[in-house]
Amino acid sequence: MPTSTFENCEKDGIDQVTHVFWDTNLFIYQWDVGSVFHRSVVQLRKKMVQADVQLVTSTMTLGELMAGPRRDGQEELAMRYRAAVAQSAVVVPFDDHAADLYSRIRAKSRIRQPDGIQLACAAAHGAELFVTNDGDLQGLQIPRIHFIVSIETALALLRG
Repeated sequence: MPTSTFENCEKDGIDQVTHVFWDTNLFIYQWDVGSVFHRSVVQLRKKMVQADVQLVTSTMTLGELMAGPRRDGQEELAMRYRAAVAQSAVVVPFDDHAADLYSRIRAKSRIRQPDGIQLACAAAHGAELFVTNDGDLQGLQIPRIHFIVSIETALALLRG
């Protein structure tokens, strides 16, 4: 199934979004009150909860989030991050299905391997919207993902 173009967003019915994949950076912004993106990510999460939209991320995100605290010897913080993600999101593994999608994505694009894994996990789970502040990913056409957008664009798209 071909992905929709961003210009078709309104007529494609963004209200039908049921699963939104967050790239790793969004969790960091959500927890870092000093981040310039903190307020926007918190607002996005509130809109998702109000609209009953499921938050999705990958096991790679979980690993990335725990790596920083562990590097600094903060095991307890790593475990708190793990618990927070588990309570708020569906954590999708990089399984055989995602690996197949990953190989298809990488065969047709020059995106970085970690980005390919994230996109493959999102596509494997059926996330209609992939939110990232990585400008190199925004607007890409990936089968099974309708839109790859910034935080601000996701805020504008999700009504509520």
